[in-house]
Amino acid sequence: MSIHDDDGVGRILSRRELITLLGAAGAGAFVEARGLTRLDAQVPGCVVVPAQMEGPYFVDARLNRSDIRTDPTDQAVSPGVPLRVAFRVSQMSAAGACGPLAGALVDLWQCDALGVYSDFADTTAKFDARGKKFLRGYQVTDAKGLVEFTTIYPGWYPGRAVHLHFKVRTNPNGPRGTDFTSQLYFDEAVTDRVHARAPYTSKGRRTTTNESDGIFKSGGRQLMLKLTENANNVAGTFEMAVKLA
Repeated sequence: MSIHDDDGVGRILSRRELITLLGAAGAGAFVEARGLTRLDAQVPGCVVVPAQMEGPYFVDARLNRSDIRTDPTDQAVSPGVPLRVAFRVSQMSAAGACGPLAGALVDLWQCDALGVYSDFADTTAKFDARGKKFLRGYQVTDAKGLVEFTTIYPGWYPGRAVHLHFKVRTNPNGPRGTDFTSQLYFDEAVTDRVHARAPYTSKGRRTTTNESDGIFKSGGRQLMLKLTENANNVAGTFEMAVKLA
């Protein structure tokens, strides 16, 4: 069952619970690998983050790939500032125990630098990308609950802040399993710097910020990517836990 943004904001661990987890697992730290901030810390990301709406642009394309910039229909690469995204997904049991969630399917999908989603026609946004499959894909979490994607920094379209969509599924081919859907957001200053470059500049300045986005207001501050940037690319990390069905 898909989870939408009016289902509540989940559960955040108390300070005492976090201290207990830290003491049990060790301090841990982010390390740099191939220019991407990897989530190799030993402490699980045991915060249940808010679910948000799937939106109209999800396609269950089943493209198993870490680099989602290329359109498999014609091998065209979506232009834009490279963005590397790492997720670490943990599982929260009914008893409150938490640990890495291995073998989960994590979908990532987004618009391109000009606000276009693949495989859709949108008369309001004035695009028709039916049949295309750019900026969509999934990865399966490893034993540490980790997945990584290479994509581009997303553009914008009217009414929405700059964002990514993601979905975590524990049994996508079966009748039972957890299906968690939400969105990720970006620091406004980083977005300003990225969107000052081509090809983003041809779209003009975005009209909706995080705080003016109605969906962001429903838990968006808990869904901010932790970003690092340099002259050539941006990297983002996100830790989360899901309650298993």
